Amino acid sequence: MALFRRTVNYWPDNKCAKAFWSQHELPPYRKLLADTTSQLDPKAGECWLDLGCGRGMLTRAVWEKSNGTVGKVIGLDCAAANDRAYDKLRATLSPPPRQDQVRFMAADFSNGLSDFANASIHGIVSGLAFSYAESYSEPLGRWTTAAYDRLLKETFRILVPGGKLVFSVNVPEPAWGMVAIDALKGALGTRRPHRYLLKAWRIWRYGGWLKREARRGRFHYLPLETIRTKLLEAGFRDINAEVSYSGQAYVISCRKPSAADRKAA
Repeated sequence: MALFRRTVNYWPDNKCAKAFWSQHELPPYRKLLADTTSQLDPKAGECWLDLGCGRGMLTRAVWEKSNGTVGKVIGLDCAAANDRAYDKLRATLSPPPRQDQVRFMAADFSNGLSDFANASIHGIVSGLAFSYAESYSEPLGRWTTAAYDRLLKETFRILVPGGKLVFSVNVPEPAWGMVAIDALKGALGTRRPHRYLLKAWRIWRYGGWLKREARRGRFHYLPLETIRTKLLEAGFRDINAEVSYSGQAYVISCRKPSAADRKAA
């Protein structure tokens, strides 16, 4: 059982964090970012959570879509290196935020979201992160979806009634090579094509690790209908989805029912 559980974990490593930071220049990620951003509707004074935030590209999207009027955006990620990335992010936002308006929190969401009170968040956005909520069962001797299921329930718990969840997850058996090939298109016409080659290679390298772990049951690249079922079981409604990221990810939006919804039902 111990041999089965033994695995490499790159998530807390700065090199891994920076590899995924570098995606922002690549065409597949730009399309995914645009598709995700189009679903966001932050309003003045609201508190939003960027779950698995990385360097904060979706945090920036929330800030810009609200024209800097959102009350607070919190980026949460297990990689401590992202704290420095958020320092740089705050310096580039317009209008400039107060220190507490855009902040980073280091935490492992596989353990839940106990730092957040019930109905304390107006909106949650997440880019390619939910699938990596991991839990290992010692009695069963295998990885399970318990942490993934708990994370969905936790996001529902902390959202205000009527609050929105927008997230992307990879499709089953994602073809990371397709992402890398499409990423190479960014090299055309540039004066430093080697940068794009390096970024594409990093995505392919870490993508191979992610897919191997998913096949073991550690990570969860689930069919869309399975995700829909889990969202409904958690309590979400108004579930919509589209394909993005070179065909290798779903962008999903859903909502926690409001008091009016419950009354109408």
